[in-house]
Amino acid sequence: MEACSVARMMSLGHLGLRILPKLLALSLGGGSHRRFRKDQPLMQTETVVETSPELPVDVLVDIFALLEIPDFIRAGSVCSSWRLAYTILRSQLELYKRPQTPCLLYTSESVGDNVACLYSLAEKRVYNVTLPEPPVRSRHLIGSSHGWLVTADDKSELHLLNPITGQQIALPPVSTIEHVEPILDNAGAIIQYKLWDDLDVTIHALDKLRDSLYFKAFLFPDLSTGRYIVVLILLPHRQLLFARVGDYKWTLLPPGSDYQQCIHMDGLLYAFTRAGGIDAFDLTGPTFTRNIIADEMENSIDGINGWLYVVQTPCGNLLQVCREIKLTKESFIVTEKILVYKTDMEAKKLVEMNGLCDHVLFLGRGQSQCLSAEEYPQLKANCVYFTDDETSVSEYKNNRRDIGILNLENHGPEDFVSQLWCNWPNPIWITPNLTRMNMGF
Repeated sequence: MEACSVARMMSLGHLGLRILPKLLALSLGGGSHRRFRKDQPLMQTETVVETSPELPVDVLVDIFALLEIPDFIRAGSVCSSWRLAYTILRSQLELYKRPQTPCLLYTSESVGDNVACLYSLAEKRVYNVTLPEPPVRSRHLIGSSHGWLVTADDKSELHLLNPITGQQIALPPVSTIEHVEPILDNAGAIIQYKLWDDLDVTIHALDKLRDSLYFKAFLFPDLSTGRYIVVLILLPHRQLLFARVGDYKWTLLPPGSDYQQCIHMDGLLYAFTRAGGIDAFDLTGPTFTRNIIADEMENSIDGINGWLYVVQTPCGNLLQVCREIKLTKESFIVTEKILVYKTDMEAKKLVEMNGLCDHVLFLGRGQSQCLSAEEYPQLKANCVYFTDDETSVSEYKNNRRDIGILNLENHGPEDFVSQLWCNWPNPIWITPNLTRMNMGF
């Protein structure tokens, strides 16, 4: 029975992937920029569908479950029966298991302050998505995980934002961070912030604090509570703090510093330092302790001349990646070389790898990813897709962004998007996700 079901699904998938692109292309015309259409279908598409055989809704549901999210959303606007199949699948997302190809999210002055552009690597096409206030072009993008952005607005407050569903969730106020103190006017409104650094204190305008405070943000599902955990690496000492979605304040983790990257594995938070140290934290109990896994790793990566990334492969191996950079004569950052190491936790050493074989890496401000090129045939095997990772990005708003693809076999770089699109805020990888967070805890 199961084999029969799988065979039917593969047959339907072949049918759907042959039929849908033609119908959807007709429905949206030939332009390179698209908008997700969720309401009235175009007349041209209706004409095509009316002369095509009507497929049963359950068959359409099976086909739609094999589509990438942009195609899935577009399919829902074609006609009433397709809309019904789309609605059924949206209400039963456990049936929708299609792995999503990462997209590059960026903004463009020409499309408006509240519009994000999603460049689909699967389709080599751009989609425009209108986002809720505050304007995305006024925010810093400091992290991306599981289809969610972590953004800092012009008052340095943090939000989670899903650009596909439009759901936005406020994170605990910046004033609850231990070494941040608000300065109030006579009416009790916050007008500036004090930032404490050991015995020194600096004063920051509301929109400037984020430049001096946030290094990176990560989002992880907490299976023990069914909620999500947001982890921040804070400047200047790159300490860790976290909050669960719905918490009213940030919690500083036990002393440690110079953290570059975080990853959540087997119920633990692992944090990696620039010197090669690895610390582990259990965030499930009432108290939080720091467990030192390694003070440093043999053959540790020197992150001073570049950036360090940590990523788990589909089979569970842990990789550390060094992205070596250089400055051009115009002081633009350019990726020069990328080295990949397998992490041997027991031996406490890194083993350099000769490429990725049939895998692909995504590096940048968001959570690093390692994907199988066999599962994502639109991607290039043994290549690294990278985007800008500059921290003080607002100081260099008009700079050329370091975006491209690097082939690990010959270390040859190539562009895949026009640099004119992508300077502010810093572009970031995001994997589209239709899931909404349940805030009823």
